[in-house]
Amino acid sequence: MFDRVSGWLRHNALGALLTAGFSPALLAAGPYTAEHPAVDPFVEEMRSEYGFNSEHVRRLLAQAERKDAILEAIARPAERVRPWHEYRKIFITDRRVKEGVAFWNQHADALARAEEVYGVEPEVILAILGVETFYGGNKGSHRVIDALTTLGFDYPPRADFFRRQLKSFLVLTREQQVDPLELTGSYAGAMGYPQFIPSSYQAFAVDFDDDGVADIWNNPVDAIGSAANYFAEHKWQHGADVAIAADVSGDDFAKGFTLDRGLEAKISVGELKRLGWTPQQELDDATEVMAFEFDAGEHKQYWLGLNNLHVITRYNRSVMYAMVVHQLADLIREARDQ
Repeated sequence: MFDRVSGWLRHNALGALLTAGFSPALLAAGPYTAEHPAVDPFVEEMRSEYGFNSEHVRRLLAQAERKDAILEAIARPAERVRPWHEYRKIFITDRRVKEGVAFWNQHADALARAEEVYGVEPEVILAILGVETFYGGNKGSHRVIDALTTLGFDYPPRADFFRRQLKSFLVLTREQQVDPLELTGSYAGAMGYPQFIPSSYQAFAVDFDDDGVADIWNNPVDAIGSAANYFAEHKWQHGADVAIAADVSGDDFAKGFTLDRGLEAKISVGELKRLGWTPQQELDDATEVMAFEFDAGEHKQYWLGLNNLHVITRYNRSVMYAMVVHQLADLIREARDQ
């Protein structure tokens, strides 16, 4: 939606929301007390669905703060507003590769065990941690409760999703006996080394060092195991290709693009060949792939995304994100093997 907003509105969350037709009264909603229209229904849901004390939930919400900076950030993610050649430069740097090798050397045993248990290569786990938080160096400074209330109560495009995440967050903090007012993360409420949203923590976080706590916030071993478990549960294929470059020719190759139909859309290699695509590596004609192009600045790049690329998009629903993770992983592996 926001890609269609021109000029300065594209970089201004309030302007973008107003342009999209959302109510100024809703956008100006105040503290998360009983006066806020979304609070009472949410409190009742937490009581009836999860057994929370209503007054306890109200006190927590009343201490949450609505943050315009969060609304601004979610309106302009880098995947939307930058072409590939600019986006790639943000994450593919000599320093990020070097720090990835250092993190690998420091946690080699945990990474090797994660590969053995979950079938996910160390460099893939490292690339996720490197892209998400620079190997734990930047886990986010927003209070998670502020992020999830702001987006769950005052961001109409995805309010339902973020309210579900707020529910999951309150449940997991109760289960883990941590203060929900203390935990920090990204502007979208993602947490820890691997930047799990609360529902992902509940589904995929593991206690990989067997100390009784699945601590993705402070424990790199648990973060490694949790990221590996996430990929394994989403059907990562150990040793399989992620993406293969292709050449195109003729007038019909653009008919093969799949991203305009969504990340789940696939096309067979055989059909792509008939449309003018030539994979730069051998692929069976029956293989179903994602087919897309990137703006590399002075030229276009054409790619075929395989199952493992699709798995990475389950972490972040962006092909540019997935390709950055893939390419960073390759560079970290190459640098360590030298």
